[in-house]
Amino acid sequence: MKSRARDLGIPLAGVPGKWNAITDVPGVEVGYRTVIAPPTDRQGPAYTGVTAILPRGRAKQPNPVWAGQFDLNGNGEMTGTHWIDDAGYFASPICLTNTHSVGVAHHATVAWMTRHYHQHYHDYHSWAMPVIAETYDGLVNDICARHLTEQHVFEALAAARTGPVEEGNVGGGAGMQTYEFKGGSGTSSRVVDILGRSYTVAAFVQSNFGLRPEFTVAGVPVGQHLRDNAIISGSTGHETGSIIAIVATDIPMLPIQLRRLARRGALGIGRTGTYGGHFSGDIMLAFSTANAIHMPPLGAEQPLSFSLECINDAHCDLIHEAAVQAVEESVLNAMVAAESVPTFKPPGHTLEAIDHDALRDVLRRYNRLVE
Repeated sequence: MKSRARDLGIPLAGVPGKWNAITDVPGVEVGYRTVIAPPTDRQGPAYTGVTAILPRGRAKQPNPVWAGQFDLNGNGEMTGTHWIDDAGYFASPICLTNTHSVGVAHHATVAWMTRHYHQHYHDYHSWAMPVIAETYDGLVNDICARHLTEQHVFEALAAARTGPVEEGNVGGGAGMQTYEFKGGSGTSSRVVDILGRSYTVAAFVQSNFGLRPEFTVAGVPVGQHLRDNAIISGSTGHETGSIIAIVATDIPMLPIQLRRLARRGALGIGRTGTYGGHFSGDIMLAFSTANAIHMPPLGAEQPLSFSLECINDAHCDLIHEAAVQAVEESVLNAMVAAESVPTFKPPGHTLEAIDHDALRDVLRRYNRLVE
């Protein structure tokens, strides 16, 4: 197993779930397809992939999950958000990939949905509106070659499972950087007790943002100490990444509550030091698997109403705190699990994974290491 942030002695608040992953929320499944290939005469290397998150696993019907969305920086893409903002729900997988593969991921996910829920889409007036999001992996991947295919997306969806979730150089996060170290896919969870009832708040990030001088761990300015191999600061001088943060919970929450929860993703990201670069796309989505209902397609018999439960706002502080903690730890987990990769642009360099011993040494100097 790869190391995670807690394994290194980084002090992190809150109580994680069984797997310390988004799959601790009952029903949520995650699958990956990682695409790695050497350069050819016609195109550069492939170091990319796609991540599939199934909010309700392989449910027999495309039942909605209630959701809210927030953009800290809009230089990025997440499809389906106009409907989430209007209706407060979505009924599809979430797929995360690179910037130039949003189209093929959307196309493939529509095909998967219309096959998986054949009657729903072929017998009624139903349309698929999947949630596809991206970050830029052009440092190590020839993004213009568009290496990702429909088949890769199908394979990620087929691979989705509950249980432990692999992190680092996998799926859509395969080619990503964070604070000019190797970044990628990361996840974490928190158990929340509300009046004697146990719930889970969890996060998954595709982490690809930040410049080295900003990087902070547990309040320690790590990026000020670990300055070597910061390849972006020395080239463009601008942040050219993004981050997608998915927050999931089994707490019954209304869409407006989930929109507020999504905003807390930005605070979790901010705890790692970023100020939110202008050229970054920092996009958050929160969803709840509670209040499972069957929403019939148009043309089918419709119920008069639905009954929904929602948490009292007085308890939201506990939920917000858990989301901030889970997103922060997800970013750190992505970095700790990552492995170094040669760069494509600029060529001849290496996107280095953070050195675990060096990180621990800096934290120890500030008395912030759990020995």
